[in-house]
Amino acid sequence: MSEAVPVLDDLRRESEELDQLVEGLGGGAWALPTPAAGWTVAHQIAHLAWTDRAALIAVTDGDGFGRLVEEALAAPESFVDDGAEEGAGLPPDELLSRWRAGRDALWKALAAAPRGTRFPWYGPPMSATSMATARLMETWAHGQDVADALGVVRVPTDRLRHVAHIGVRARDFSFGVRGVPVPEAAFRVELRLPSGELWVSGPEDAVQRVSGPALDFCLLVTQRAHRDDLGVRAEGADAERWLDIAQAFAGPPGAGRPPRAAGERGL
Repeated sequence: MSEAVPVLDDLRRESEELDQLVEGLGGGAWALPTPAAGWTVAHQIAHLAWTDRAALIAVTDGDGFGRLVEEALAAPESFVDDGAEEGAGLPPDELLSRWRAGRDALWKALAAAPRGTRFPWYGPPMSATSMATARLMETWAHGQDVADALGVVRVPTDRLRHVAHIGVRARDFSFGVRGVPVPEAAFRVELRLPSGELWVSGPEDAVQRVSGPALDFCLLVTQRAHRDDLGVRAEGADAERWLDIAQAFAGPPGAGRPPRAAGERGL
């Protein structure tokens, strides 16, 4: 039995919640623009389906995944958008069925993965737990884009702990991908989950500290909201710098989202 089963259960719940948002949408709603430039609701679901398929190949067919990496290296600036564009052109019912089938197949493959197995990925190899956590993070983040497009306010859950975990683990990458020296000292991160539970990471006596609502931190590290609009606070120069560049996803630095206008913030 895979060690990833606990997070896999949360991944399934996260996927089902997003599924409920898009199930039954008319074709016009699938074409609504999302906050990601050039991406509609259909692009968001198509991207999740495309990435689930890539993850399934990584778990079940190492040679096949090697060919996917070669395709990515041949078009590093466009291969993600190309995958989303291809899926977004499908009829909504077909796209939704493809996403459901793909995520179910990936769930079963990760659940059956032997303990200790590591799978190739576009970055460092990943364990089944890390793969499932990354899929949950992406599902949550792209689900936020869909919710924003539909004008839906989602009820946050303690599944955010998984997104926060990746956000913290990606701290060094956030610095390195921008050519900024990586801080040597560990940071302390204290986040309040929706249930009221405190989620913590790092030594209690750390000088560099980050605190705030888990939801706000997750919106920050997935670059779904601007720091100015969030209640995440930093203590220490390195922690301040991190909150300006944090990203929980692989790839080049994202452009992020602009701050909301003062009126939108209720100021």
